[in-house]
Amino acid sequence: MAKKTPVKSASTTVDRNGAPTNANGAPAGEVLVADIIIKNAPDPVFVSDLEGKILQANDAVSQLLGFRQDEVVEQSLSRFISAEETREFTAALREVVERGVTRNAVLNPRSASGEVIPTTLNASALRDADGNVIGAIGVLRDMRELDKARAYAESLIKNAPDPVFVSDLEGKILEANDAVSELLGFRRDEVVEQSLSRFISEEETREFTAALREVVERGVTRNARLNPRAATGEVIPTSLNASALRDPDGSVIGAIGVLRDMREYEAVVRDLEQSKTELQEKILDLEKFEEVVVGRELKMIALEKELEGLQDEVKTLRADGA
Repeated sequence: MAKKTPVKSASTTVDRNGAPTNANGAPAGEVLVADIIIKNAPDPVFVSDLEGKILQANDAVSQLLGFRQDEVVEQSLSRFISAEETREFTAALREVVERGVTRNAVLNPRSASGEVIPTTLNASALRDADGNVIGAIGVLRDMRELDKARAYAESLIKNAPDPVFVSDLEGKILEANDAVSELLGFRRDEVVEQSLSRFISEEETREFTAALREVVERGVTRNARLNPRAATGEVIPTSLNASALRDPDGSVIGAIGVLRDMREYEAVVRDLEQSKTELQEKILDLEKFEEVVVGRELKMIALEKELEGLQDEVKTLRADGA
């Protein structure tokens, strides 16, 4: 009978065939922490050896792929993924073995129905009782719903009437829609992967960074004013609405910025200000005219009273002469 090599996982160990053992390699019974965790994990979890052969898999793997457990266990991962992804997994496994680190990768296994399922893989070291890495524990995450949500978000960004861009926490533009190109006059490839500081002043870069910091720390939407310089050299007044960009775990990893061209608005404001100024000037002219008119009326009233006085004197003199 072949000797079993104990495998360490959490506070318990399993041998290469997935049989439970204690720290000394002896059977530990049916109640194993590692087995319980793997079996009841909400995400698909599998255990593989260094050659990529699957030693153990939970029910969530079967639900994801549509294969029974006996159709998964003892099979090579290469049965379910492409040759390129098998190399990617091997590279991740090698990095886990050599550096003892957790490694993330993208896998697209083919299900029993033939559907290719986008997943992310988190691979961590599987160790024996002596601490030697002898395989990996892989946790898969079904990305279909997330991919749909991402595609929907990308569609919203692409088709948004306002200029919309996505930046990382350092202000580097990761995505931008056609409206950004139309606003600034730059091609998309001249915008994406560029820092916002290429298009705005140092002061406004600090303002954007402050807005981004507030979005990250407080998770709130923040408004700011930006005046990016277009390809023609024109400085375009815009208002920025920045909201948090989050990863699948809810951590803020950047910002979604919506710009609004304020040129027409500012033109209207200028027209209103000019109209206000003209109206004030007309009011002043009217007030001056009113002063002149009132002055003339007062003079006429004074003359009329003076005339009445003279007429009264004339009457008096005529009466005395009679």
